[in-house]
Amino acid sequence: MNPLPRRLLNLSAVAALTATAVLTGIHAAQAADTLISQGRPTLASSSENGGAPAAAAVDGNLTTRWGSAWSDPQWLRVDLGGTATISQVKLTWEAAYAKAFQIQTSPDGNNWTNVYSTTTATGGTQTLPVTGSGRYVRMYGTQRGTGYGYSLYEFQVYGTLTSAPPTSGPGYVMADPPVTGVVPSTATPPDTNPPTTHHEFQMNCSVSRSNLNDDPIVFPGLPGASHSHTFMGNTTTNAGTTYASLKNGSTSCITPGDKTGYWMPTLLNGDTAVQPVGRQVIYYKSGVIDYRSVRPFPAGLRYLVGSPTATIDDFRNHPGAVEGFECGDLSFNWDIPASCAPGTQLNVRFQAPSCWNGLHLDTPDHKSHMAYPVLGVCPASHPVAVPMIEFKMAWPVSGNMANVHFSSGRGFSFHYDVFNAFDGPTLAALVRHCINGGLQCDPRGFDLYKPERGAALNQNYELP
Repeated sequence: MNPLPRRLLNLSAVAALTATAVLTGIHAAQAADTLISQGRPTLASSSENGGAPAAAAVDGNLTTRWGSAWSDPQWLRVDLGGTATISQVKLTWEAAYAKAFQIQTSPDGNNWTNVYSTTTATGGTQTLPVTGSGRYVRMYGTQRGTGYGYSLYEFQVYGTLTSAPPTSGPGYVMADPPVTGVVPSTATPPDTNPPTTHHEFQMNCSVSRSNLNDDPIVFPGLPGASHSHTFMGNTTTNAGTTYASLKNGSTSCITPGDKTGYWMPTLLNGDTAVQPVGRQVIYYKSGVIDYRSVRPFPAGLRYLVGSPTATIDDFRNHPGAVEGFECGDLSFNWDIPASCAPGTQLNVRFQAPSCWNGLHLDTPDHKSHMAYPVLGVCPASHPVAVPMIEFKMAWPVSGNMANVHFSSGRGFSFHYDVFNAFDGPTLAALVRHCINGGLQCDPRGFDLYKPERGAALNQNYELP
């Protein structure tokens, strides 16, 4: 629920606020300063709702905002991508502002140094000259100015990158050819009759390999180096997997053209591994409002979703943490429930990023080449809209769940990897027919509710 002033603060008011700031002597950054935070990865202590994500505070758009939970303290952090000398921080507050807060810098995201502190702020637009350095900058709020949360339209950091992030070298896999010149679509598709409510298709894949301590993305060429994984899709995935080996492999997916390798940490009940039974659902959806702009994955794209070292707050506030864990009537759990009704299954739903930078098939952290949309639009740094994968997994475990965990740790350590080896023409046909076409498709590319639209694949789940 938003405070009344928030509802009344429309675009005209935002413009007036900006104009007032200029007239009262709050100036833009000096010419020598460079805005180095826009579009960079962000993390927050909490998010008020799905319409106020952390990333909205660095998108350069004064109509979007980050909003926190209604408690103290709260923080918003931006990763500049490399070490920077920081000269100025500009905060554009919504009606819910911080009365007391610090601006802090850090080299590693763990150890913080104050470069600015106040206990008497009044909101509005604040341009703060600071002196500091670090890769990470955060606003750390200790006292709210209203009964609501902290709410920032923009969090802008100015300065100079002294150790810019590399774009090539070890760990970078370049796309050949790269995709350049793409402008993220801000269009809203027109209304249709009947209405378009979905833009997706399913892959139905069973476990192909289990209890294997391999991870060809994080630990390539190092068998046994990772925690145990459960593999789906490609039946040959191991530590030595390459795009070529996946293409030459077979698949446990019902659609033979999907030779992608999918894997996740093994679920354990005590010391006993629990595997999903039967075919699981892996959705390919549009993660952006303009579903017509979604393109197929490039061959060999690979990435990691989530983190084995995540905290419960990381998982709860993750932009892809859809519904978390559920069983029976329980839902929206950010850790595995303590108990599940006998005979039910443990389920998890978790969404992947769906915006690609167009340049890299992989990066050293296996994440930086991908990004989540900000309120349905890809950021300029990652302008290429690709399918948004959503894992929907189910494990046959119920009753007392005290000893149920993943090989990577607690429930909130759940993560998964994707190594695309989908047959190019097959994937393109499904994306075009189902995602771009606004349908809710099964693995054949058939929409049960709109049968007159036909299917993308034949009865054998292959191109006609």
